[in-house]
Amino acid sequence: MKRVISPSKVLVFLLLTFHALTVHASDMYRWVDSKGIVHYSDIPAANAEKINPGKFSGQPIPGEDLPYATRIARQNFPVTLYVGAGCGDTCDKARNLLNKRGIPYAEKTLSTKDQIDAFKKQSGSDIVPTLEVGKSYLKGLQSEQWNGELDIAGYPKIAPYRAPVTESAAENSSETATENPDVRESPATQ
Repeated sequence: MKRVISPSKVLVFLLLTFHALTVHASDMYRWVDSKGIVHYSDIPAANAEKINPGKFSGQPIPGEDLPYATRIARQNFPVTLYVGAGCGDTCDKARNLLNKRGIPYAEKTLSTKDQIDAFKKQSGSDIVPTLEVGKSYLKGLQSEQWNGELDIAGYPKIAPYRAPVTESAAENSSETATENPDVRESPATQ
C-alpha cells in the first residue's frame, strides 16, 4: 500500500523549515580557540564577536570590473612595469601604452642601488622601462614587441569602455606610445 502525503502537510513542513532557517541565521558569532582555529556559529562562545554575514563592505574587489578575458590574462600573465628616476618621457609613453590597452599592471620604481642590483640579477638588465609579462622581460620601450607579448598573453588590444584612466594617462592622451618602436633606452640611475 502506497502512502500519500497531503499537500497541506508538505506546505506546513516547508514553512516550518523556512522559519527555522531564518531564525537561526539571524545572529552569527566568530571566535578563535586556544589552538588558533577559527569558529563560526550561531551560539556564542565566551570570547566570541558578533558578525553580520549579510553585509558587505561596499568596496569593490580589485579587478572585479575587468572583462573576464582580462582577469584570466592577469591571473596567468601578471604585468609589471619597471621605471627609474631618469626615465622621463619614455616611461610616460610606456604607461600610456598600457593604459590605452586597459592593461592592469603594477609599477615598480627602481631608485636605490640595492633595488637596481636585484632587478638586474632578476631580469638580466638595468634598462628602464622594462615590462614583465608573466615571466618574460621586455627591455626598453619597443611598442611592437610589447603589444605582441600582451596579445599572446590574452590582454585586450584596446581598453574596454570601463577601464580606469590614471592621471598620467589623461595628461599624455595626445601622445602616442606606438609611434617609434625603437625609443631610446636608458639605464636605471644609480
